[in-house]
Amino acid sequence: MPLRLNPRVTLLRESPTRRIDAIREELSRSGVDVILLSTGQPSIPPPRWLREWLAGKLLEETMRLYAYTPTAGIADLREAIVEDVKDYGGPELEPSQIVVTAGGQGAMFPVLSSILEPGDEVVLFDPTYFGYQPIIEYLGAKVKWVPTGPGYQPDIDALNEAVVRGKTKAIVVVTPDNPTGRVIDEQTAKAIAEIAVDTGAWIVADEAYRTLVYEGSHVWIYKYAPENTIGVNAFSKDPGIPGWRLGFTYSERELARRIALVSQEIVYCPPSVAQYMVLEYLRNRELRRRHVEEVKRVYASRRDALLKAIDENLPKARYTKPSGGMFAMIDLREYLEPAGIDSEKLAERALREQRVATIPGSYFGPGQKYTLRLSFVTEPPERLREGVRRLAKVLEGLS
Repeated sequence: MPLRLNPRVTLLRESPTRRIDAIREELSRSGVDVILLSTGQPSIPPPRWLREWLAGKLLEETMRLYAYTPTAGIADLREAIVEDVKDYGGPELEPSQIVVTAGGQGAMFPVLSSILEPGDEVVLFDPTYFGYQPIIEYLGAKVKWVPTGPGYQPDIDALNEAVVRGKTKAIVVVTPDNPTGRVIDEQTAKAIAEIAVDTGAWIVADEAYRTLVYEGSHVWIYKYAPENTIGVNAFSKDPGIPGWRLGFTYSERELARRIALVSQEIVYCPPSVAQYMVLEYLRNRELRRRHVEEVKRVYASRRDALLKAIDENLPKARYTKPSGGMFAMIDLREYLEPAGIDSEKLAERALREQRVATIPGSYFGPGQKYTLRLSFVTEPPERLREGVRRLAKVLEGLS
């Protein structure tokens, strides 16, 4: 008799960035250089003073950096997170509302597991981060797509029509957004909060890029709907430690307790060495702020270099200038539709023919057939420009 497997696992599709990374690694081992416009991998390491501090701690004869920690994270770190959120204009929280997780991705599964039941509906905006749909469907819930309007701001009229009391369990809001770099404006945030409060829906506020806002400021939706909002955050971006897997959630206390229970069953506790490193990072508030400002300066200049290259080499491309995050979303309909191909085929050809890695927009929503997500943080400006020139060559070949 054949052994049985859980068919629901097939709903957990492989991340496209993970797949591209595997191809890029294979090509690199063969000596092939690939320009990475695909991944949100930070290119600025943690500040030197922090690395030097950690180097000294690693030489101490103690198990402190290597031992188990509480599932919700060490108490000092949760207190430091509360202060850091307040420093960046966020709400007044208590440490008991914080759950430290193994990265932002390690926060998403416990959060959704704690609120979703089979048959629930979850609103995702088109486009939005591709990591949410597989988890939602794995948990037996359903995705309801809602379009975005000018500047990729959520369409509030469409959201009003989509949300159904007793059926819609959650609204996922990524801000700054992955893939578009859009930052939610205050009017839109208030409108989403009002809908959630009126209908009894949760708001999952994904704020992984909250410190990387280049124009404007991050809006904390929690302030407008504190009992309905769950914050999902990561330390992968401005500290530059994506591989060390550290993030956190904040929510009302009972939900935080449940999120910690789910997280415990997955990872038992978040990585200890990363916790102590980030604790030192957050405690040195002025040094942290200087580091964040420098990271923003570098990434904003790379963003501008990428957009200028698009203007010069892809005059038919359309885009909204990203106000935050690590990505730009470009619409290539005028190139692709006449050629009868979509952005997925284009991404395949760009990688195979010109060694440029990009991510098709179709992974981020059903209305993104002709869009590409381009990262501007991993490569230096000259390679960003060369990547766009190579992409233009592929498009020229289509005609």
